[in-house]
Amino acid sequence: MKVNEMAVSDAYIVRPRQFLDDRGLFLEWYRHDAVTEAVGHPLRLAQANHSVSRRGCVRGLHYADVPPGQAKYVTCVRGAVLDVVVDLRVGSPGFGQSDSIRLDDREHAAVYIAEGLGHAFVALTDDATVIYLCSSVYDPAAEHGLNPLDPDLGLPWPGDLPLLLSDKDAAAPSLAAAIAAGRLPDYRQCRAYYANLSTPGRPAE
Repeated sequence: MKVNEMAVSDAYIVRPRQFLDDRGLFLEWYRHDAVTEAVGHPLRLAQANHSVSRRGCVRGLHYADVPPGQAKYVTCVRGAVLDVVVDLRVGSPGFGQSDSIRLDDREHAAVYIAEGLGHAFVALTDDATVIYLCSSVYDPAAEHGLNPLDPDLGLPWPGDLPLLLSDKDAAAPSLAAAIAAGRLPDYRQCRAYYANLSTPGRPAE
């Protein structure tokens, strides 16, 4: 298993080793030790999600208040998606920067997304099936979103796809509006939270 940091800091691409024979395929799509070594602290597992999306469906751009935030470990087990991570932490050296990767059922790569980062994906195939592990349970009061089509974000959505958004995502504020309203995570608070998670025996606050 190889783990490499993305262009967005505190987001990582995980590429598992695949074992193929005449019976089929085996791989380890998540390993606690490999992720902990790369990230610097364990991923607490509080919730597992499963989504199936038609081609062109965009889910996101979502983020959560920190603390506690919601770290995610995402992979695609059927079809393909373009997965996008955005640094939404005010004060971050990479604020507003994004990176993307194709997740599919051939390479079986996964993405780790730290608390405070924004996350979205678009289905590149019909019945694109994404599963992800989360560090905290869903809290609607702490969950927020930005319009994924906001030109100021400049996200790399494929130009040949008719994009489909939920009413909620389509009505989400722009990056500029979220900045003006003070709704985005703070970089220093996020970094302090990560440091707290890396302290052995100390519960997350």
